[in-house]
Amino acid sequence: MMLDTLGVGLLGTRTAVFNKALKYCQLFTSGQRSSVWGRSDIILPPDHAAFVNGIAVHSMDFDDTWHPATHPSGAVLPALLALAETLPSRPSGLDLLLAFNVGIEVQGRLMRFSREAYNIPERFHPPSVVGVMGSAAASAKLLGLSPAQCSHALAIAASSAGAPLANAATQTKPFHIGNAARRGLEAAQLAQIGLEGNPAILDMDSGLGVYYKDYSPSAMEVTGDFKWILEDQDVAFKRIPAHLAMHWVVDAALAARAKLRDTVGNFDLSQIRRVTLRVPPSKYINCPLPASEHQARHSFQFNACTALLDDKVTVASFSQAQINRPSLKELLSKVELDTPEDNQPSFDKMYCEVKIETAKGLSYKARCDTFYGHWRKPLSQEDLVEKFSVNASSVLCTEGVEGVIDVIGNIERVTECSALGSYLRMTSNSREQKYSIKMF
Repeated sequence: MMLDTLGVGLLGTRTAVFNKALKYCQLFTSGQRSSVWGRSDIILPPDHAAFVNGIAVHSMDFDDTWHPATHPSGAVLPALLALAETLPSRPSGLDLLLAFNVGIEVQGRLMRFSREAYNIPERFHPPSVVGVMGSAAASAKLLGLSPAQCSHALAIAASSAGAPLANAATQTKPFHIGNAARRGLEAAQLAQIGLEGNPAILDMDSGLGVYYKDYSPSAMEVTGDFKWILEDQDVAFKRIPAHLAMHWVVDAALAARAKLRDTVGNFDLSQIRRVTLRVPPSKYINCPLPASEHQARHSFQFNACTALLDDKVTVASFSQAQINRPSLKELLSKVELDTPEDNQPSFDKMYCEVKIETAKGLSYKARCDTFYGHWRKPLSQEDLVEKFSVNASSVLCTEGVEGVIDVIGNIERVTECSALGSYLRMTSNSREQKYSIKMF
């Protein structure tokens, strides 16, 4: 999860939304300075570094997804790395890993208090709610706060939670992750200096319960054989930079395309009379004619048609030139959406089916129940490292890419996790010397 988050974050530092946020954050200075990933010459106050790095992670909607539905890592890792650079006693890799796990665990447990949270969201973007709580918990752990201070950190963070889903498919959506990382870090720092909130906020309908209609918290059982949620459930790692549901429709479209090609020998747009997509109901990922990259990343229609036209969907597929192609717009005009009653809006239970009908009356249909990268069908370690390498190499030099892989691969033995920050600044045009990694 750490490696994937860093890879998509590095790639995201080359996006327009990241650069707009960075330009704003460079207005601020403080005595404490933290690194901006992929920028060897820029340092920011830690909360602003967490903010922009969090935005980078979600700028392409390329980051990991969990069930119940949220993006867990992007709200936590940027906060921890920004904070780690400012602490007088430099945390070890194991310190970082434990704090990261705490941040992920808190998000997972809070979401499991609501059945509503298991579905694709309708009202608010989940990372803006549970992400800020995870960031606060992780930051509190790294800071070594007392139990009482930790409770206050979560209470403070809860007052910075929430973002309407209306901003999905816009440049503002990545800010939800950036804000979660930043506000959680700030909440822990405020609790450290004595600010207090309601320590029972997680137990109240008027607390975190305002976000879930069926919120029903229960006490944790603290035993000697504590078991992390991650031990029972993996996360989904994306192969394309788009909303998670798009992975189902892309795989189904590619399979349907292969059936047509195998029968007629080629794929000719003029052959297509109609394309039917059978998908779960969700208004914010039903975008028939996307005009921007962010709308395209949230469009069943765009992703299915791109897969049919190009036999692939990649980072380059979401450029404005690709979105504006006449051939794509022609195919989009032939798409119909169907939402069967049995197709539930849940990342655990949904499916996508693509049916291509030709002018000659032939039809080719394919269905995807579980895409490669889903928690039921996880990416191999080799493919996960390959994804990171491709993404990171667009920003870092070879030494930087290999250094991050090495540090993350040995994170439990690294004596100072600041080694990671050094590699994350080692851009292809920088002259920084390799950090000497200390191992136990």
